[in-house]
Amino acid sequence: MRLSELQDKDVVNIKDGKKIGNIIDVNIDSDGKTIGVLVERYKFLVSLFNNNIVEVKWHEIEKIGKDVILVNINY
Repeated sequence: MRLSELQDKDVVNIKDGKKIGNIIDVNIDSDGKTIGVLVERYKFLVSLFNNNIVEVKWHEIEKIGKDVILVNINY
């Protein structure tokens, strides 16, 4: 699967069923292993004091489906 294919999917937290945002980048360690993805939060979820980007660790991704990526995170 390519990054461009992941970027088209909505990222949804299974803890509360809310859409978080869309993937904008992948975090890779020095050995070339994927350790996480960076998700740009939807504008209505962003407040004045919160960061616009959430890092989701690879092990927190529960399922990658046709239209959505399900994650299990606390943010």
